[in-house]
Amino acid sequence: MTVVVADPSPTRWWQALNPAIYLVSILPGVAVWLLAQASVNHEVLWPATLAVVLLQHGINLLNDAKDWQLGADTEKYDSWVRAHGGSVRTAFYHGVISLTVGGALGLLVLLLFQQLWILGFALPLAVLGVLYNVGKRPLSYSPAGEWATAVCYGGVFSGLWFVSGQPPGLIALLGTLAFSAFATALLFSHQPPQIVTDRQSGKRSFAVRHGADSTYRAASLLWSLSLGLLVLGSWLGPQAVTLAKPLAFLSALAIVYIQRIGPNPKRMMLCAALVFLVATGSVLLWPLLWT
Repeated sequence: MTVVVADPSPTRWWQALNPAIYLVSILPGVAVWLLAQASVNHEVLWPATLAVVLLQHGINLLNDAKDWQLGADTEKYDSWVRAHGGSVRTAFYHGVISLTVGGALGLLVLLLFQQLWILGFALPLAVLGVLYNVGKRPLSYSPAGEWATAVCYGGVFSGLWFVSGQPPGLIALLGTLAFSAFATALLFSHQPPQIVTDRQSGKRSFAVRHGADSTYRAASLLWSLSLGLLVLGSWLGPQAVTLAKPLAFLSALAIVYIQRIGPNPKRMMLCAALVFLVATGSVLLWPLLWT
């Protein structure tokens, strides 16, 4: 495996970790709890969410390793390859270990709670996530990469919804579409700064194909759509009174804010996290205020 170092400046592990990016795996679990609440099986939801975070961590590492190897994103200051001293090999094996641990934890949760049927769609999603980063021409280097991201993260919400004991229905569909749009919006907002190196390495990202302005507009639109779908789902859930109105108000503020200052991955994730945090507080405090 080739070691490529475009800039020897070191990156510390906590910079490469970039905790905010894991909100894309944590927020689906929070959304399941908000939309279903009393009927959620907490003993399975949160370990399953942790498994998803570990899987995302592994995929992020494989992505950094593959990009560095093929010459894309070498200017990325928080690359895991930098954190591992420029070693693509070390970053790759770090990713494999995280994928293995996350997969084992997810399988254990399904075994303990007799939910093995979920493997029927979880395994194809896991394979799709790996194919996103492996091979001479991984999916992330083709237009299929954006579709793979949408399918995988929509599947994350679906998997957490079902594993926590929730039935299929319109809320499940809205949540799945919301996180498909959310993850794709984050991916789009990340692409424009890497257009030059992506094009040089042969990466056919949305930004390479359509330009920075169109990509930022698509990111804003998809991010707004994701919050709108979650608000719609909250009106259909068991806690519409305590959740839907605060969530709708906060989402509207967040959408206006991002539209004004422009999409950015960290900004969008932290903004969404704040919306979820305040909405969660509203749900938890409501019984205390009215009893």
